[in-house]
Amino acid sequence: MLDATHDPATQSWVESANAPDTDFPIQNLPLGRFRRSAAEPWQMGVAIGDQVLDLHAAGLIDHLHMPTLLAAPRAVRRALRLALWQGLQMGSALQPVWSQALLPQNTVEMGLPCEVGDYTDFYTGIHHATTVGTLFRPDNPLLPNYKWVPIGYHGRASSMGVSGQQFHRPLGQTLKPGASVPDFGPSQRLDYELELAAWVGPGNALGTPVTMEQAEDHIAGLTLLNDWSARDVQAWEYQPLGPFLAKNFATTVSPWLVTLDALEPFRTGPVRAADDPQPLPYLDSAANRTGGAFEVTLEVWLQTPAMRAAGHAGQRLSQSSFRDAYWTLAQLVAHHTVNGCNLRPGDVLGTGTLSGPAPEQGGSLLELSLGGKQAIMLANGETRTFLQDGDTVVLRAYAERPGARRIGFGECRGTLLPAHGNE
Repeated sequence: MLDATHDPATQSWVESANAPDTDFPIQNLPLGRFRRSAAEPWQMGVAIGDQVLDLHAAGLIDHLHMPTLLAAPRAVRRALRLALWQGLQMGSALQPVWSQALLPQNTVEMGLPCEVGDYTDFYTGIHHATTVGTLFRPDNPLLPNYKWVPIGYHGRASSMGVSGQQFHRPLGQTLKPGASVPDFGPSQRLDYELELAAWVGPGNALGTPVTMEQAEDHIAGLTLLNDWSARDVQAWEYQPLGPFLAKNFATTVSPWLVTLDALEPFRTGPVRAADDPQPLPYLDSAANRTGGAFEVTLEVWLQTPAMRAAGHAGQRLSQSSFRDAYWTLAQLVAHHTVNGCNLRPGDVLGTGTLSGPAPEQGGSLLELSLGGKQAIMLANGETRTFLQDGDTVVLRAYAERPGARRIGFGECRGTLLPAHGNE
């Protein structure tokens, strides 16, 4: 699936897109929604370097809305990508016209890539599942179904926000150790979860499963996702039906939709131990076995209020890889629809926490602090077991490989405010 748009030697007439450390070179071209002010409607744009190209002002779309573009066949989005690549490359005759359609990213407000209809969160991070399972079930960390079926739950779309989201510490019931009656109040074990989000493109008709061979054509692209979690609320409420108030108060995503076409150079085979059970036929395909996973590096950064006051950008807490996910994107789509469930353009499928195999690669504080038993020492002398009011968590991701141009996802930033009544 590689074509001219992936040529690492291609340069853009947008100078900032040629910087080696930019997330948005001409080989990326992610889609998003922006507006110049709150009084204006959302417009569709593409990130190029530190700029946004207004697709309507550039004459590439005619009042097309993001759901319409997502619902279109993959070939339509691929044709748009090619047109953008041709128009933005060095020497393009379109430079005089398109340069008038550029806006600095720091002058616009970014919105969700698309209004979210439904949100499903999976549990594909086997290292996260094993570590968390060990905390609560030392003798049986992974339940028997984990290596057979992609586990997921239905989340809350209405509380999903874009990078920069601020939210209050949630209230809820918790059961303290040794107590027989629960308390009610602000969560004391507020956590983040490092995830990616797959945004559904074309949907499927109710009652019509999507096969593994078709599955990736139903994914428009990926963003980062932070599934904020109240661990103490979760521990009390999740049995027998799973997460509820512990998860539905806020979910943050990054604004730029990185297409699977942009990620083609970073395909790889999924990681699965030789003695693990092989996927059932509806979750298997030759293409998935050889290239169903992607080499994407993921990072979590923490900026405390003290760091912010000192002008410190924050400290990296962990780094992991999307390749370590146990289930691929195609398997998530195939499993979600195998019973006839209909996905719709703009639906979001979260991957679940993407931790690495090493202890320092945990994608949540629950793992890094061993359930709150071991405080994390920060470079400025502060410590954390769980998040404190005013903390800002920043997720970052990028894909790089020899012979390909590095591309990134931008930031997924969120800040915890005090609980209502405690401001």
